[in-house]
Amino acid sequence: MTIEEARKKIDELDQQIVDLFYERMNTSCEIAKVKAAEGLDIYNPVREREILDKLAAQHEDMELYTSRLYRTIFELSRGYQRQFVKAPAKIREQIEQLRGHRELGLPERATVACQGVEGAYAQMAADRLFKRGSLMYMKNFEAVFDAVDKGLCQFGVLPIDNSTNGSVKQVYDLMAEKKFYIVASTQLFIKHELLAKKGTKLSDIKAVYSHDQGLSQCSQFLKTLSPMVQILPSDNTATAAKFVAESDEPVAAISSHNCADIYGLEKIAGDIANNANNYTKFIVITKDPTLYEGANYISLLLTTEHRPGALFEIMSRFAALDINLTKLESQPIPGEDFEFMFFFELQASVMDDRVVDMLAELERSCETFQFLGNYTAL
Repeated sequence: MTIEEARKKIDELDQQIVDLFYERMNTSCEIAKVKAAEGLDIYNPVREREILDKLAAQHEDMELYTSRLYRTIFELSRGYQRQFVKAPAKIREQIEQLRGHRELGLPERATVACQGVEGAYAQMAADRLFKRGSLMYMKNFEAVFDAVDKGLCQFGVLPIDNSTNGSVKQVYDLMAEKKFYIVASTQLFIKHELLAKKGTKLSDIKAVYSHDQGLSQCSQFLKTLSPMVQILPSDNTATAAKFVAESDEPVAAISSHNCADIYGLEKIAGDIANNANNYTKFIVITKDPTLYEGANYISLLLTTEHRPGALFEIMSRFAALDINLTKLESQPIPGEDFEFMFFFELQASVMDDRVVDMLAELERSCETFQFLGNYTAL
């Protein structure tokens, strides 16, 4: 058989497959109507397992590929059936409330909590997001969550991911504990400098202070310093700069150029980050769910059954709706034996009914389901 003949044969088979797939999906629709009438769940793992076992016995040499194909077909079928079987779920009521109380955008004037002191990168992110924000500075990330929860401020601004150093683990740990909603996000270019009191030489420095993230993002530069120089963590890059300004010792801070102006320091070394394209993503949190116009990202916290394929089944639901997954972060569940919770960031909107149906199914099928908000990147 020539390649042209083989391709013609493939074309004929593809047409048969499409015709049969169309017929299968229509039959799936009829099944969905029966399930809706009888109050049955869309997902029937026993039935799916029976089909996979039967197909595997017919062509053992293609078992792996057949299994992958039919798992995808099952998810597509479930996705199609969800249009006809509306799963009851709390998330539906919550989203209806969100849809009915949409806002045009973040208010220009607001009380905003962020970690650190004047000059912190979180402060720069807050200034970008709120034109006339009244800032409250907190000692740590947990205090930001608590200030929002107790109503001491309207919003909190927190770093969540860095393009060089990855996730800010402390924030992800707290996200699993605290009650909050994400209403916006933004990316800030991070330009680290080594700051010290005026007249201090690089060779004089006995210690360098910064936040763990700052130290990690500048690890290559720090390796060039004398091994006698101590590398010490601080609560925040701006807190480190303030400490250096108040210290009588020849010490330095990895911080922003803004902090040099604020605390009367000078740059000893510039552009010291490992990666010149160094960005940190910040999220804006509130106590109550709010939906702003143009919101096109959704964040979720989920836990699944501890079994093979459980995470795949969740992700295949996103794929079935052609939803782009932009972030997947896992965190161990305290007290559990190597079990994890998962944070998802999706490019999607609750204004899409298909997305709402999917969220309702996730709420029903996942052991833990937490909707963290629908927001936009500013």
